[in-house]
Amino acid sequence: MPNEIYICVDVETAGPVPGQYAMLSIGACLVEDIHTNFYIELQPDRNESLPEALAISGLSLQGLQQTGCPPQAAMQAFADWVRSVTPQDWRPVFVALNAPFDWTFINDYFHRYLGHNPFGHSALDIKAFYMGLTGVSWSETSMKHISAHVAEEKMLLHNALQDAQDQAEIFREILYQSKSENK
Repeated sequence: MPNEIYICVDVETAGPVPGQYAMLSIGACLVEDIHTNFYIELQPDRNESLPEALAISGLSLQGLQQTGCPPQAAMQAFADWVRSVTPQDWRPVFVALNAPFDWTFINDYFHRYLGHNPFGHSALDIKAFYMGLTGVSWSETSMKHISAHVAEEKMLLHNALQDAQDQAEIFREILYQSKSENK
């Protein structure tokens, strides 16, 4: 089995689904070293947006049309970064607090713009991992609940990089707990 490197990823978007709404920013970092990170803002490839989604991130479609990176170049830069931080013969593992949401956008954009996803066809969801480890109910898997259990309570700031780094720290603690409990 190949060794695995855990990469925490967070995205900010213009709405809930990639087929209709644009991905606006990507933040990522190594779980073991949050200072080895990646951040990029993308030019929107769609014009539809939900006002509440834009209010959460503070990003604007008009501003990103001017300052964002074209999606194909952004995804190539992200793929290059993933490749640069993944040792030879290791597998990058996509990790996110709400992996079904973040992975859907990342997977869609990788396939649409590059034709492949360097993470493959799977993602590790922190909420599900935590639920399985602790036996809590699904309602107790929010960022507030998990962070209060493993460290100081954190709130999502909806900056993709900061959120990825906060989630990576939380996941690292949960992972260490799971390894110590399985000894």
